[in-house]
Amino acid sequence: MVIFSVYVVNKAGGLIYQYDNYVPRAEAEKTFSYPLDLVLKHHDEKVIVSFGQRDGIRVGHAVLSINGVDVNGKNTADGKDILEYFKDPANYPVSIRFGRARLSSNEKLMLASMFHSCELFDQNLKSALEVAEKAGNFGAGS
Repeated sequence: MVIFSVYVVNKAGGLIYQYDNYVPRAEAEKTFSYPLDLVLKHHDEKVIVSFGQRDGIRVGHAVLSINGVDVNGKNTADGKDILEYFKDPANYPVSIRFGRARLSSNEKLMLASMFHSCELFDQNLKSALEVAEKAGNFGAGS
């Protein structure tokens, strides 16, 4: 069994500690000519594939690098918008590396609060079932 991430959440739902055992899986790099045959879109400060799976590139994969240079969210290393960069035929042929992007800090906080909400729901459900069992509404022969 492999542990991918560890989240420590306090009783108030705040994220205290988070550790990612991040090993990039399923990265795919391919050289494209103009026009790009994948549909890309902005999503949560990243550029992701929204349509056109092929050669190990899947819907939801993010653009990780262009021509061997890592991207910064929605921008290239020199600050240009990635989608605008791909619209210019002068930038082709272009080598793009796709893969699963790391979670942002905000996404990690949302995930931790979701764990907290699930735990609260579980605790409330257990106490409600205990009360119902004591009242005799559940059980064999009821």
